[in-house]
Amino acid sequence: MARAWAEQIDDRRRQGAAWAFVAEAIRAYVESHGKALGRNLQVSPLKLAVPYQLTSSAAELAATLGRAAANLQPLQACYQISATYTALLPTSLRSEWGAYYTPPALTERLLDMAAEAGTDWTTARVLDPACGGGAFLLPVALRMRRAMPWLTSAAFIEHLATHLRGFEIDPFAAWLTQIWLEAIFADEAAASGLSFPPIVTVGDSLEQNPNSKDGYDLIIGNPPYGRIKLTTAQRERYSRGLYGHANLYGVFTDLALRWTRAGGVVAYVTPTSFLAGEYFKALRGLLAKEAPPVAIDFVSARKGVFEDVLQEAALSTYKRGGRSRRATVHFLDIVDSDSFDVTHAGKFGLPDDATDPWLAPREPGQQRLIEQLAKMPTRFADWGYKISTGPLVWNRFKDQLRPKAGKGHFPLIWAEAVSADGRFTFKADKRNHQPFFKATPIDDWLKVTQACVLIQRTTAKEQARRLIAAELPQELITQHGAVIVENHLNMVRPLSGSPKVSPRAVAAILNSRAADQAFRCISGSVAVSAFELEALPLPTIEQMRSVERLLKIGSPAPAVESALNALYFGTDA
Repeated sequence: MARAWAEQIDDRRRQGAAWAFVAEAIRAYVESHGKALGRNLQVSPLKLAVPYQLTSSAAELAATLGRAAANLQPLQACYQISATYTALLPTSLRSEWGAYYTPPALTERLLDMAAEAGTDWTTARVLDPACGGGAFLLPVALRMRRAMPWLTSAAFIEHLATHLRGFEIDPFAAWLTQIWLEAIFADEAAASGLSFPPIVTVGDSLEQNPNSKDGYDLIIGNPPYGRIKLTTAQRERYSRGLYGHANLYGVFTDLALRWTRAGGVVAYVTPTSFLAGEYFKALRGLLAKEAPPVAIDFVSARKGVFEDVLQEAALSTYKRGGRSRRATVHFLDIVDSDSFDVTHAGKFGLPDDATDPWLAPREPGQQRLIEQLAKMPTRFADWGYKISTGPLVWNRFKDQLRPKAGKGHFPLIWAEAVSADGRFTFKADKRNHQPFFKATPIDDWLKVTQACVLIQRTTAKEQARRLIAAELPQELITQHGAVIVENHLNMVRPLSGSPKVSPRAVAAILNSRAADQAFRCISGSVAVSAFELEALPLPTIEQMRSVERLLKIGSPAPAVESALNALYFGTDA
């Protein structure tokens, strides 16, 4: 209801409207919470000028939300109102800040993981460098209290002042975090006779400079994510963890290492793309050197975890200055926003070159495969292939698309030409697609003149197969002299001359269950990237000879599949 109300407001006024709405919800929450405690609560006032006046109906809706939240447990109340705030923000601003708050189930699990990695709630100094909404600082404070029941109220309030800190770029979200702490620990503050200390610093975390006195025992949070254009100074400062485009959560990971003392823990909720993406190769190398992973939980579902987010998420812990070892992997099933189930999945070690993709179990039963993949050093380059993306970005060449063959027209290969069962069919049957491309003299770079294997570039983990490939027949190339491949396909192309494994065998292995399972242990996003494909462990050239023989004599697909299973799993199962 709140979102529907906000969507009627011009984007230029929505941030102010969000402030007004949530401030009213907080007022009602604090009032109701105070009644439950038997007294009026005094909390820090909002010091921002709110440039929006709520109508009476909107104010009542906000107050109803606040009163309802007062009947919930503190962590659930914090999440529901804070998540409402981000849902009301303009989409562009929400994306710029990466403001997607963490459900209590994930928060509690990450705190458990932090404790398992060595965090002691009685002594730990804790920082959340993107603390908007209080999703982590509030539960951390509650755990500190449970861990030290012997402390007087005054001693506990003083402990929070020296052991709990947050940074937040959004001043309203920073105020929200402070209010949640003040409201939930109102009795403690009153009994102590002390004012509740300021916990949150408003500002850009990337501009905060740690010093030797600032080493924290735990850096925890759900850092913002999305591409960011860094200033020249920022890019220089964080260069050690950058490769190509900068992503906010990658930079925040580097930032966390700078704030963590030796022996301290970093505990983050992030997308899984850092495990294999090319843009994160420098970050992987940095983590391996300075803070190797202790444990990673993969969140089983993509939908319904973060509001409006479909990326796969992982909960990860790292030990600053720890030795590189095998990290533990779990699968995390979110039952609801408050509860979860954890299933042990196995362990994984870092590759010799830690900038390479980190292969970890992504599904039940993959531990044996992980062990086998670690013994397979062969890659496509060893077979005599390179991988690249189809060169044609079609909407830049709209005026050269043609509906039929003609002089200077070449077949245009779209993603739909590669079917889910691994067959190639020359077709263009989707909207705006045409089957031919009229080349000009300067378009030679677009032409593909040698048989290769095509792979769809975008697939999701929910699909039956992540790798969908087909051999591009030499006959089609010979007939027309060349073809043009659109950029929703990857191409596995011979490096030069005759490769050591035939394109037919390449297509067979890419379409196998074994290779698909191996790729799932690598990929951290819906993109099937050339970088990740080049990291796919493969059988040796010698081992592939048996597969080549089966293909040559026309063996049925199950026989080929069984042979490939034996190479990857050590079994035909």
